[in-house]
Amino acid sequence: MNLTNATLETILNDWLYEKLLSWGIPETAAMYLNMMVLLMVVGILVVAIAFLTRKILVETLGKLAQKTNTHFDDFLIGNRTMAYVARIIPLIIVVQAIPIVLAHFPELIHPVKVVADIYMILLGIWIIRAVLRSIRDYLRTKDAFKDKPLESYLQVISIIMYIFAGLVIFSLLTGKDIWVFITAMGAATAILMLVFKDTILGFVASIQVSTNDMVRIGDWIEMPKYGADGFVQEINLNTVKIQNWDKTITTIPTYYLITDSFKNWRGMQESGGRRIKRAIKLKISSIRYLKREEIEELKKIQLLKPYIEERQAEIDRYNEETGADQTMPVNGRNMTNVGLFRKYVELYTWNHPGINTNLTYIVRQLSPEENGLPLELYMFTSDVRWVQHESAMADIFDHLLSAVKYFKLEVFELPASDDLRSLIYRPDGDGPAASLSAGSGTA
Repeated sequence: MNLTNATLETILNDWLYEKLLSWGIPETAAMYLNMMVLLMVVGILVVAIAFLTRKILVETLGKLAQKTNTHFDDFLIGNRTMAYVARIIPLIIVVQAIPIVLAHFPELIHPVKVVADIYMILLGIWIIRAVLRSIRDYLRTKDAFKDKPLESYLQVISIIMYIFAGLVIFSLLTGKDIWVFITAMGAATAILMLVFKDTILGFVASIQVSTNDMVRIGDWIEMPKYGADGFVQEINLNTVKIQNWDKTITTIPTYYLITDSFKNWRGMQESGGRRIKRAIKLKISSIRYLKREEIEELKKIQLLKPYIEERQAEIDRYNEETGADQTMPVNGRNMTNVGLFRKYVELYTWNHPGINTNLTYIVRQLSPEENGLPLELYMFTSDVRWVQHESAMADIFDHLLSAVKYFKLEVFELPASDDLRSLIYRPDGDGPAASLSAGSGTA
């Protein structure tokens, strides 16, 4: 025999209610007691079914997911998708049991059903969000999506879902059609635009940042105005998280990436080289022509010997052709210590294993200044990592600063003790006492 829900409700309630009355329990007390007993039975049933569904969907499927080759099911389990799905069956039982449990309190059936429906709506949103998060996590395992602001898109979809859920809940609570509320919202568009200003700006900025490929997760960016100098950890709808070099976290609004200027070091990282732009400042008074014996001495430097021999032959041939008087060094052409040192710097750095010779490479003189003649090295190391870059640069300058003296050159520095001694001990042999006494008198 087929029994409708109403018939089933009547049979259960009437049987238990009449049983309670037959035991001499007052009518009102019997109604409440009847509801409590049914509520207890439904509660036990819901707990048991919830335990079984959780056991099957969460634990059993979780173990199966670990054995599969795909990672998407692992992300579904990790984002508690199955845990949310497991709540659906107990919730359906609760909804079906409401008219039975509250048969003697019909005025409570509608409010309780509304609460259950609201929870069902929220549960649906949580399930969809868990699935979307799983898709996000899965896409991040792919190289094409690792640096994309997926979190921003997820947040936009979540906002849209919550707005739609809010409209449905409003309709359930007020009993009015959903379009009534949408019409009312249209009149309050200006207020909504003001409330969600940052969200809207962040959403537009996220799209522009992604479309124009301005910033990716993992990029090293600098925004001195906001104290940001480090790697981008996360790009959300409203904020961008940057881990600075000192391990602090700077959070800036997403739309600042399109309204303010910033420096992105991605180009340097992808180029395969990190720039060295540093000068050795040579004391101008130490720059001079080299004598023949000094040139012969510098031929002992293996890197320079082929260049010196070739250059010397070219200079001798030119001087002979032009009839230059070599008793005066300024006549004709002659080698200078700074010229040979510059060539040595070129040869040494070109052969250094830490220099990327496929990128811009130059050793040049800058304009003389009050601090000497800057000999600038403009080149790129082959390792873009900070520590390795600094190590290669220090290794090069350690060597060059030590090699300067072999070219009879001096590096400029502010007056030191030897400079002061050169002022006191004059070439004529006068000592400090003589200098001091000559500069003082008696009254």
